[in-house]
Amino acid sequence: MKFFLDNWMLMAVALSSGALLMWPMIKGSAGGSLNATGAVQLINQQKAVVIDVCEASEFAAGHVAGAKHIALGELEKKLPETVKNKSVPVIFVCQSGMRSSRATGIAKKLGYEQAQSLSGGLPSWRAANLPVEKA
Repeated sequence: MKFFLDNWMLMAVALSSGALLMWPMIKGSAGGSLNATGAVQLINQQKAVVIDVCEASEFAAGHVAGAKHIALGELEKKLPETVKNKSVPVIFVCQSGMRSSRATGIAKKLGYEQAQSLSGGLPSWRAANLPVEKA
């Protein structure tokens, strides 16, 4: 017990570091992201629409087969034109999962309640040996 009292600052740093390491798992379990297998199930069973939010050059280099391209900066304007039915599941994809997470938040603000982000981005899609197209 004396160790903990004498090193309270060290314990605080260790606990906060652990909490920060756990944050992505806690945030991911909130339903905003899904793995490649879950994405394929949504596409096949519920006709989910896949939107790639990368830049045009990244999209041309490789994207999920059948994905539509809307750059993140144009999402608010172009998403309602591209996906008119807000009840259809929408899966956002990017190179790492960061932009697609932001896109999910934007889509939910626009009323797309079934918007989700592909966890791990395009690399996780490729790791699952799923089809990738080049423009």
